[in-house]
Amino acid sequence: MTAGFIVWASIGTVMIVLGIKALFAKKPAGFWANVRTGRINDVKGHNRATGLLFTAYGAVFILMGIPLLKSRNTPFILLSILGVVFETLAAMAVYSCVITKKYAAR
Repeated sequence: MTAGFIVWASIGTVMIVLGIKALFAKKPAGFWANVRTGRINDVKGHNRATGLLFTAYGAVFILMGIPLLKSRNTPFILLSILGVVFETLAAMAVYSCVITKKYAAR
């Protein structure tokens, strides 16, 4: 099952790379797919917060894949699947309720 973990970790690494890219972006970093970022009053702060969110998401995503290193029929894979669902919901809530409200132009 280590091949499964390699694929899982690769996806998490992509999220970390997106976070690093957002940290150094000159234009406002987007969060939602195919949606333009609204007016931002502090682009640097917004990009830093969004980049850190993506980086943390990727790191936690990789950690949630650890059950893939165990035997094939482990029930702990359900923790990975459910954990990613809750992690994604938490990331969306943090972006919508914290980052957007803090950096949106009024």
